Amino acid sequence: MFFKRKEKRPTEVERLDWRLLERGAIALYHKAPVLSQDLAWFRQQGYRVHELDASRWCTAEEFHSDVQRILSFPDYYARNLAAWLDFLGELAVPDETGVVLLFRRYDAFARLQPQLSQTILDSIECTSRRFLLTARRLIALVQSDDPRIRFERVGALPVTWNPHEWLDQDR
Repeated sequence: MFFKRKEKRPTEVERLDWRLLERGAIALYHKAPVLSQDLAWFRQQGYRVHELDASRWCTAEEFHSDVQRILSFPDYYARNLAAWLDFLGELAVPDETGVVLLFRRYDAFARLQPQLSQTILDSIECTSRRFLLTARRLIALVQSDDPRIRFERVGALPVTWNPHEWLDQDR
């Protein structure tokens, strides 16, 4: 008689979303294979993933136009930071999984708009924390072509590298 070996499922604290959120809702990525692996995990878990290419944004208006289109914000979205905060807080987040905002080449935007890029990350962190109060998950994966990029604290938390690229030598 053969017994089928039961595959061990990771505990909550071993899950990628848990490991990222325990450090904050924003995780930086440099290496494409690391980002691809983590993105595949989120998709496999049923997360809703919205991809944004930040290298296309030179101005606040370009950012707002892109997020309005990609996140399906309504026509009356005012394209300013107050509206961004309001509509981000109303984002449809699935109860059992969550939403991932993937920002590609965010370093290009951060060089052109350092204050705005910081404010966007801060607003995501604060909104994510509010979502967690109702067991909804909002996570931002922020890809950078610059392995040394740094941001100020967001939501009183530092913006940190993902667990695979935590050490400088791993980027």
